[in-house]
Amino acid sequence: MVWASAISVYVLAVFHRTSLGVAGVVAAQRFHISSAQLATFTMVQLLVYAAMQVPVGALLDRFGSRALLITGVVTMSLAQFSFAFADTFAAGLLARIFVGMGDAMTFVSVLRIVMLWFPPARTPMVTQITGIIGQLGAVVAAVPLSAALHAFGWKTSFLAAASAGVVLGAVLLVVVKDSPYVDQARTQIKVRAVGRAVRHAWNEPGTRLGLWCHFTSQFASTVFALMWGFPFLVKGEGLSATTASLLLSLMVVAAIAASPVFGALVTRFPYSRSSLVLVQVALMVLTWTVVLLWPTRAPLWMLIVLVVITAIGGPGSMVGFDLARTFNPPTRLGSATGIVNVGGFTASFSSVVLIGVVLDHLSPGGPDSYDLHAFRWAFCVQYVVWAIGIIQILRLRRKTRVLVHRQDDYAHLIPAGPHRVPRAVRRDRERTSDARP
Repeated sequence: MVWASAISVYVLAVFHRTSLGVAGVVAAQRFHISSAQLATFTMVQLLVYAAMQVPVGALLDRFGSRALLITGVVTMSLAQFSFAFADTFAAGLLARIFVGMGDAMTFVSVLRIVMLWFPPARTPMVTQITGIIGQLGAVVAAVPLSAALHAFGWKTSFLAAASAGVVLGAVLLVVVKDSPYVDQARTQIKVRAVGRAVRHAWNEPGTRLGLWCHFTSQFASTVFALMWGFPFLVKGEGLSATTASLLLSLMVVAAIAASPVFGALVTRFPYSRSSLVLVQVALMVLTWTVVLLWPTRAPLWMLIVLVVITAIGGPGSMVGFDLARTFNPPTRLGSATGIVNVGGFTASFSSVVLIGVVLDHLSPGGPDSYDLHAFRWAFCVQYVVWAIGIIQILRLRRKTRVLVHRQDDYAHLIPAGPHRVPRAVRRDRERTSDARP
């Protein structure tokens, strides 16, 4: 019940986060803005989300999940209420800032509940399931919100979205507990220790490896679902709004199907978590390359492949949180999780705004002038972000693997069970075996 209640708020947060992806064209017309200004809505929302992750993680270690979830849902509801009545670019931008603030408090709070309420052997799978269920918010944003905007208009649709937070806030107050432990000191730290917890979490190479895994694998699916996927499919590839909405929903289905697979692989091959991320990113790079180099508009079956492969970036990014859990004690789980969560959303808001800048340069007439040529060049921004992330993963993963087997303090971090020890680690063991007691 605790887990389900917390997840319901995460579903609402994902809905609020992705709602502008479907309402983007309507928002551009309502506020009379360019594509770069439209991208600013999402960019600022993601920037606020990413910037708040470290302080939110530290506050989470101090005050617990329940307090931050309640604060988050209240903030998001008030922001969406304001967004419903906004009729200028400045007012809409201010509302999206507070949506990002409330959203920033939800996911890390839910993950902390998972890490404290479930045994370590189940945590990877439960984490993936948490991500799966959260994506239901994207489904609601992709189809019902799109229909509501056309049937009832802007104001009514966003007022209805804001009202859901009132109900879920009441559920949080009644049901959610921070920890199953009677002794709350096990899961909370004093304010003066908050900065030290953040510093120690950052100093762990495994935490930084988790950050770059999240950075590299998550942003493409977020950018596509949150902002540029719907315009790309409609204006660039010539699909109808209904077909584009269905493809965005298919992304959620694909993520749901892939999540248990990632959870099982992470549990079965704990030494190869970064390799799993690299394989998943390679598939995305290959698929996007095929679509962007297609001589004409890509056929529907190829676009289906594109959205499916892009969608698995969501489950793949959850590997970063498992790395944070592995290398940090319960007293700094919030700080470590917040650090990891900075990665993907920093990549996301950077990509969103850069794609918008390229589109404005190639299609200065705004959303109505978008074409396939402009989108092809704009989505090339992704290759730069992927390259940066891959380099950092390769740099940090060997350092992390070697550290695990050189320090006895890390021996308990790798779960027991059948798994293959990587060749690099075996070589390191052989070189240091004579020096170890």
